[in-house]
Formats: sequence, C-alpha cells, structure tokens
Amino acid sequence: MESVLNANSERTLNKPQTRLNKASSGEAFLYWDNISRFNSFRGNKFLLLTYFLISMTYDFIIVGAGIVGLSAAYKLSVIHPGLKILVLEKENRVAAHQTGNNSGVIHSGIYYKPNSYRARNCVQGRHQLVDFCEEHNVAYDICGKVIVATDEKELPRLDAIFETGKINGIEDIKIIDAQELAEIEPYASGLKAIHVPCAGIVDFTDVCIKLRQLIEKAGNRVMLSHPVTHITHSQGTVTAMTPSGAFTAKYLINCAGLYSDRVAASAGVKTPVQIVPFRGEYFELKPKAEHMVKGLIYPMPNPEFPFLGVHFTRMALGGVECGPNAVFAFKREGYDKLSFNLEETIETINFPGFWNLARQHWRMGMEEYYRSLSRRAFVKGLQKLIPSIQASDLIPAPSGVRAMALQPDGNILNDFYIETTRNEIHVLNAPSPAATAGLAIGDEIVQRAAASFGL
Repeated sequence: MESVLNANSERTLNKPQTRLNKASSGEAFLYWDNISRFNSFRGNKFLLLTYFLISMTYDFIIVGAGIVGLSAAYKLSVIHPGLKILVLEKENRVAAHQTGNNSGVIHSGIYYKPNSYRARNCVQGRHQLVDFCEEHNVAYDICGKVIVATDEKELPRLDAIFETGKINGIEDIKIIDAQELAEIEPYASGLKAIHVPCAGIVDFTDVCIKLRQLIEKAGNRVMLSHPVTHITHSQGTVTAMTPSGAFTAKYLINCAGLYSDRVAASAGVKTPVQIVPFRGEYFELKPKAEHMVKGLIYPMPNPEFPFLGVHFTRMALGGVECGPNAVFAFKREGYDKLSFNLEETIETINFPGFWNLARQHWRMGMEEYYRSLSRRAFVKGLQKLIPSIQASDLIPAPSGVRAMALQPDGNILNDFYIETTRNEIHVLNAPSPAATAGLAIGDEIVQRAAASFGL
C-alpha cells in the first residue's frame, strides 16, 4: 500500500483526540487541526457536539498515498472543492512503495495497445505531469529515449512498436539507424532504434509531496502511519478501520497498490484478481561510468513477457540506474533477496494463477532468477545495449516491487483495472505507466465517482 508523509504532515502535539460512539457508524477518532476553533466551542456544548458529528464523517476516504491515491484526492479537491477528503496511508511518508521505488521515467505511451486505458492515460498523464512539475518546481528533464534493436529478429517488433506509437499520438518519434543512434547515445550499439524525444525523467516522490501539500492546503487530510486493516459498512456509509481508530465516509477509494486486493476483499468485494509481487533489482553506474548514458536506453521488449527488460536510466536527481530484472518476491514488500513472509507466500502458492503463470513463463522466470544471482549475467544483458559496460562499473542500488495482477488462468492484467460498488471504487491494477499517468488516472477516478455516486 503506497503512502507518504513529510516532516510537517502529522503534528500530534497538543492536538485533542476525542472518541465518540455512534450506532450508525461505529467508532470514530477525531483529530483537530484548528485548536482555536476547538477552544471557541468549549463553552457551547451544542456547537461542540455538532462540530464533532460533522467532523466524524468524510465525503471520501482514500486508502493509499502513492501517486494514484494522491492524484485522486487532488483531482477530487480541485473539481469538487466542497468535499471533505481523508487519505489514509500505512507508512510514515508518501510514495513509500511502487511510486517511490521505480525508475523515475516519464513514459511516452509508445508501447501500449491503442485505445487502452494505459495508452490514453499515459499520453494525457504525461502532459499533465510535465505541466505540474513546471508549476510546482519539481525536478524533471525531457531527456529523450531510444528503444534499440540489437538483432535482426527484433526489427519487425521495432516496426510494430513504431506504428503503435503513431496510432497513440506520440509526438516526434522516428526510426533511426546505427549512425543516428551513435549521435544520440555514443556508447549504445544497435542495428536500428526508435528515438522518442518526449520521454523523460522525474522525481516522483517530490511529485507526491507536492500533491499532499495541495490536498492539505485545500483543507483536507493526509494521515500517515494509519494502515487500513478492514472495511465495514453501515446504513449507507463505509468505515475504514485502523489500529488508531475508525474513520467513516460516504465513499471510499482503494488505491492500496500491493495490498489493493486485500483491502477490496476486506470490503466484501469478490474479485478473481490477485496481486502477486515481483521484485525488480537495480544497479547504479559508478560516477566514472555515468558519461556512457545521456538519457534513456531501452531494449526491444519481449512481447510474451510484461516487463521492458534491463535498461539504462539517467535519474532526475543525478546518477544512472541499470535494470531492473523481474523475480518473484516472497513478500509483498520484499525489497531484499532474503525478504520472506510465510502468510503471503502461502497465499500466493495457493492461488492457481501463480502456477499457471509459472507454467507459461518458467523458462523466462529461471533466466531472471539467474540474472538475480549472477552479476555477470546481469551485465551481459546490459552489454547488449552498451558493449563497453563492465561489472566493475556497477554498484548495487535499491530494489522495487511491482504489484502484478493475475487472473486464475495465469493471464496478467496488462491494463488498468477498476471495480466499482455502490459506494466504493477499487483500483485493483495500476501497472506501469501508472506513475506517469497518475494525474490522468485521478481524472478517470473522479469521472467514475461522479457517474456512480452522483457527485
């Protein structure tokens, strides 16, 4: 579940905390931001009780403070400024998981099936993201990207991706030869490549910090260190239970990322989709080798596997990242090779979709594990793009974990997947490019909420 808080977000000092019991909505814990307003009511029991009751029920509770959850809260606050919105995040900061542990790439939208949610939201979200970074002084750079074919067998795939990019409206893309590739990325090697000038890099964590500030500036709340344990319903309201208390709203939006299926299940949503975690492991180039990468260098993706392959990414805050591979994680937030959670592992191996996926892609899975255990194998993959890269140029970097949504037949959901109930919206799959598309996904969620809830 993604979440994030900065140092100024949760002030508990001298903050009265009052608990009320109410038959219709259960327990509610009230946190006061405006002490002077609270004190002004102390002499009038009626006004004080009224304020308690109004404060107890929100219009929307959003679970998860990654970029999707924060974008949904931000767009709701902008389009419907009268709403009372509460974001609950289990970690002590925003963007703690998928948002803050990816490559930081502003994707163009070139890969995705035309007219899919991924294609539309990526293109729209990319433009919104760049505008947002400009307005709020977030570090980003439209450095461009090359997608490189290193083998004759990859050339038909290159042509197909290029045609998809044109259909998706990706601006200024061009197929280039080896000489033109060398002019853009002098150390890269390939037969041909697609040059994507509109791709870039960004500090997604800072995007989320800014989103949180804007949400709170509008009078709403982002509460960190509040993991949602389960969801209950009573008389048309929905209550999110946390170890710190219960929070009630008219509507709930589940943007819990790696735990989105569990949050949905706790609310009684019966979905065939289950999240299976895959860890992506990275290296960084040592400073002496950073000159070999000018922007973004990607291989031709394997059409039978949902990952883009190991690639080179110049980071928005400095440095060059190499990776990731993709290996099954024995814990939903398993960022280390030895990370293990027995309950979550049993949950995965009991899911038929996991074994069906394994049967379909066992060979690729073994190759990925080998690359995880062998730096030499990892470097060999990188050398397809930059032959002069050596193992001595690399240092280990933090890993990320992807929430892969699987169906029982082992098929991977490759598009955004959202389920809506009477007063809930559950974002059950938000694969890459969800970070790039975050603001556009926020628009999508608001539109669904308006249509389903009559906003």
